Amino acid sequence: MTKVNIYYGGRGLIEDPTIYVMDKITEVLNELNVVVRRYNLYEDKKGISVLPKTLKEADAVILAASVEWFSYGGLLQQFLDACWLYGDKETIQSLCMMPVVLSTTYGEKEASLQLTKAWELLGGKPCDGIEAYITDPEDFKANDGYTTFVEKRVELFYRTFTGKLETLPSSNSLSPDTLSRPLSIDLTPQESEQLSEYVSNDQYVQKQKEDIQELSEIFRTLLGDDEDPMSSSDPYIRAFSSHFHGIPDISVRFTLEITDEDRCLYITADGDILHCTYKQPKNFEPHVTMKLKAELLTQIIHGETTLQSAFRTGNVIAKGDFKILRSFDELFRFE
Repeated sequence: MTKVNIYYGGRGLIEDPTIYVMDKITEVLNELNVVVRRYNLYEDKKGISVLPKTLKEADAVILAASVEWFSYGGLLQQFLDACWLYGDKETIQSLCMMPVVLSTTYGEKEASLQLTKAWELLGGKPCDGIEAYITDPEDFKANDGYTTFVEKRVELFYRTFTGKLETLPSSNSLSPDTLSRPLSIDLTPQESEQLSEYVSNDQYVQKQKEDIQELSEIFRTLLGDDEDPMSSSDPYIRAFSSHFHGIPDISVRFTLEITDEDRCLYITADGDILHCTYKQPKNFEPHVTMKLKAELLTQIIHGETTLQSAFRTGNVIAKGDFKILRSFDELFRFE
C-alpha cells in the first residue's frame, strides 16, 4: 500500500487555511488508494526529534506550513534539523516532497522555496508545491477554481512519486556528500535513531546530568577540593562575608535561589561563624528558602534596600520560618 506522510508545522487554529488544503489533499490521495498519515508537530513538540524515523514508512512526504508573520515557523525547522542530524539520508534521498504553504501575510513563496532548498540539501527530491496568499479562508474554500488547482497539483505529485514522472536533478542535492562531515564519530542510521530518542527523553537527559554531577562530586572529594572554587571571587559571597555580624547562640540556614541565574547560594550562620557557598552542603536543611532576581540581590548587598522591604513588596518569594527571616537584616548589615 502506498503511503504519504504529512508533517504540519502550524498551530492547528480552526481558521488556518492550511488545514483545509491538507484535508483536500488527503481526500484526493485516498481516492488514489494512498494511505495518508498526518503528524501535527504542535501536538508533541518534545517528540519532534524522533520523527525522522517515520520517514521509512512513507513513499512520499508533504511539508505543510502556515505563514503568520515570517517564514514557515520553528516547528518545521526543528523537524528538518532532526532530519539532518538523525535521519537516514538514504531513505530521504528516495523520497519526493511537496511543500504546502498558505499565508495570511507576505512570504508564502519564500517559505515554500526555503522548504524546497532544505529538502534538496537533505538529498531528497522536491516537487511542485501549493503556495497561496489567503485573505478570507471561507472564500478560498468556496472557490471551485482553487479546489480544482489543489486537486490537479496533488495528482501531479502522485504521478511523480509513483515513478510515472521524473524530476530533474539539482545541484543542491550534492551538498550532503560535499558539505556534511561527522563532528566526532560516524553513526549508522540505527545509532542516529537511538540518539534522537535519547535527545527527546527528558528523564534520560536529566539522569545524565545527575550522573555527571555525582561524578564531579566524587572527584572533587578525592582531590580534597571541598571548598567552592568561586568563594574567593564571587561578589555576593564577598559581600555577605564582609558585612556579617554574628549573633551569639543563633544558628540559622538560608537558601537564596537566584532565579535568573539558575543557581542557589547556601548560607549558614552559626554564632560568629559564617559559611557561604554555591555548593549545597550535605544534609543542608534551610530554615528559610528565598527566591529573587540577581538585580535585586545586588541592590540588597549595595545597601539600596533591605531583604525585609523587598519581601514586603513581593519582590522576594520566601517560605519557611518567617521569624528567622526577620533576623537576616540583623545578620547582614549592608549600610
